[in-house]
Amino acid sequence: MKIMHLSDLHIGLRLKDHDLREDQEYILNEIADMAAEEAPDAIVIAGDIYDKAVPSAEAVELFDGFLSRLHRELPETEIMSISGNHDSAPRVDMYRGILSRQHIHMIGQPPMHEGDQIYQVTLEDAHGPVHFYLLPFVKPAMIKEITGPGEDGNNMSYDDALRTLLSKEAIDSSERNVLVSHQFYFPAGGDLEGFTKNRAKSERITVGNVDLVCSDVLRPFDYAALGHIHKAWHMNEGHAYYCGTPLACSFSEAGQEKHVLMIDLEEKGQMEVRELPLHPLHQVRVIEGSAKELLSQRSMDYVSIRLTDLEGMNLLEIRDRLDAAFPNLLEFRRVNTTAVGQNEITIDDEEMDPAELCRKFLMGTEGNALDPKLEELLLDVIREVQEEAR
Repeated sequence: MKIMHLSDLHIGLRLKDHDLREDQEYILNEIADMAAEEAPDAIVIAGDIYDKAVPSAEAVELFDGFLSRLHRELPETEIMSISGNHDSAPRVDMYRGILSRQHIHMIGQPPMHEGDQIYQVTLEDAHGPVHFYLLPFVKPAMIKEITGPGEDGNNMSYDDALRTLLSKEAIDSSERNVLVSHQFYFPAGGDLEGFTKNRAKSERITVGNVDLVCSDVLRPFDYAALGHIHKAWHMNEGHAYYCGTPLACSFSEAGQEKHVLMIDLEEKGQMEVRELPLHPLHQVRVIEGSAKELLSQRSMDYVSIRLTDLEGMNLLEIRDRLDAAFPNLLEFRRVNTTAVGQNEITIDDEEMDPAELCRKFLMGTEGNALDPKLEELLLDVIREVQEEAR
């Protein structure tokens, strides 16, 4: 069975307030071309269809055109899509019953009530059935009626909630099973700090990574088609893959090679995963250098420029000349450097997470550690502000 795996389309996204509709339409057409050539049995979209819970009419029109083309050119291919944390689950769920009869499964809500099960689609090939479990983005509070509370009487952790939910599924390990999920899974026994650093600035990041789920929970599945992490990533736990975004969603993703995944699922225990590279209309790049170095270049890419030295020119003159050299200049910043002994420290507050930025402000330049009680209070305040913002 051939499965195409994509995720995190983020249709409607604006990069530094620049409308990416043309770029998104271009890349979706490229994906549709690939699908027509590969003719997969199933196409899975692992969440974050849209960038906002209430997408614009233009964003809905773009996704509608993409789905319509896939269905028109591949009428027998099963298309399965789940909601991510950026999507409105009830909106994704609309017309679920009608669409499923057209080989299109739009699953917005996870199981929420006692007796509910994860939505399944079963397909057949020469080796027997393949069971697809379609699990939209889950918060512990959403499934509390099924999982019950944690030991302290409050909501379970994300990890405990997902384990409890999956444990209630009668998964037949003798047959092939595929999970489509949009969560922050981290590699069991892996480098969590290194892994979390790969989360893009455009992703919604919780303080303390309270949303993480250990990937060993994915062991019952022959393949886990994951969404949420914007960088392509192969877990060290079995056949679990993040395919990443088809387009860079922020300058923190500059330079990443984007692709969709094609999975050739053979008999139980045998599979091949292929990367199908994508070629965006515009690359997303971060360029740093002196005025002289920058003005010697030309590019139509979307660029963020970090200016390190004026070299005798005034800032307004440089900006005008850079705009001419880089028509798609979306971000321009001067990088502050302060001498410390023989070294230079580059200060770039925008790259810091909120907790780190607040620590830096409270500690000043002395580098002293915060009092543990103040640190705990700081994290609570940031968490409350982030939840309110959502």
